[in-house]
Parts: sequence; C-alpha cells; structure tokens
Amino acid sequence: MNETVAVEKKSFGERVKSFFRFVYEEGIKFPAYILVHPIKGFDIFKREKRGKMSIAIAFLLILCFVQILEAQYSGYIVNPRNVNEINSAMEISYIVVPLLVFTVANWSATSFLDGKGKMNEIFMMVCYSFFPLIFAKVFGIIVSNVIYQAEAGLYVLVLGFGSFLMLYMVFFGLISIHEYGLLRCLASLLLTLLAVLIIAFTAVLAYDLFQKIYGFVYTIYREITLRYI
Repeated sequence: MNETVAVEKKSFGERVKSFFRFVYEEGIKFPAYILVHPIKGFDIFKREKRGKMSIAIAFLLILCFVQILEAQYSGYIVNPRNVNEINSAMEISYIVVPLLVFTVANWSATSFLDGKGKMNEIFMMVCYSFFPLIFAKVFGIIVSNVIYQAEAGLYVLVLGFGSFLMLYMVFFGLISIHEYGLLRCLASLLLTLLAVLIIAFTAVLAYDLFQKIYGFVYTIYREITLRYI
C-alpha cells in the first residue's frame, strides 16, 4: 500500500516537474532563442515542428490579460482613460481582431506568391512574436507608476522597443515560414496590407448591411406589435 502511494506521489511529482520543464523549454527558452536567432529559430519552428499551438494560445491569452492590466493599472501620467469606463472585451479585441485579420490576409496574399506557410503556422508565428511585447508591457506598467511627467518618454521607449522586437520577429518569421527572400517578403507585406484593406472594407459593408436589415426587421416588428398587440 505504501509503495503504491509512493509511486503515485513520485509520478505526480514527475508530472509537475515535466510540466514546468515544458513551460521553461517551450515557453521561455525557445522563444528567447528565436528572438536572438530569428532565421534559424523560425526554421526550427517550421521544419522540426517545434512550434506548439498550446504555447501560441498561451502567449495570446497572456497578452490579452496584460492588455487589460495595462488599461486598468497604468499610471495616470500615461493613461488618461477613466478606469470605470474600460471595457475588457474591447481591450481583448484590440489584440485578437488584428491578429486574425493579419493571419487571414497574409495567408491569402502569400498564396499568390507561392508562400509555403500554412494559416496555423502564420498564426502561431505571430503569437510567438508576442513574447517580447508581453515583457515590455509588464515592465511599462511598472515604470508608468513610478515616473514623473517629464519621464513619460521612458514609458513610450519601453513599449516602442517591445513593439519593434515583435515586428522584428514577425518579419523574419514571415521570411522563414514562407521560405522567401527579402524582396519577396516585402512584396508579400504590401499584398498583405492590400488584403487587410479589402477585409476591412468588406467588414464595414457587411456591418452596414446588417444594420439596415436589422432596422428593416425591427420596423416591421414595431408595426405589427403596435397594430395587432
């Protein structure tokens, strides 16, 4: 009986160690390696199937959480918004919507340029590129609560540096994921921008059409209820 309990405790302990080892290796060490060696890192990410959807989703969720914290707890010097009016769903949409639109747009654009990347690979690559931005935002929240008005530029510098590193990873990630050269990658980004504009235009038209249909149906409903009910 005691031996069975010991084996169960040992196996539980091993599972915990294995989990934390996985988090460190795949969630910290490997993204940091990609940050330092983007071409080779994303090549391993793609060819050796090192990229994990679970890690990508985790980065996305963490960034959404940090985005909400930033809106709520950034210092008043850099955060003029009323915290009582902050909508968490909107804060999350600022991250998720551009991510999904970029993923679809880039996949659509690179299909015309013989890109090798799949949609899930593009999605994971961008989520992995959130790695430096997460740390920058967390550090920015801390900095924003200890700086004076004259030092607000430090906060901008921190977030700007995090955003630059994210874009840096995305750029080299696109080169590796799609197996492009520099010029073809730049061309794909121009097509991606065009695709984003088309998606945005289509979304605006769809929203306008939905409003008109809703208004028409609601008007009929009001007429029926006023006349017969």
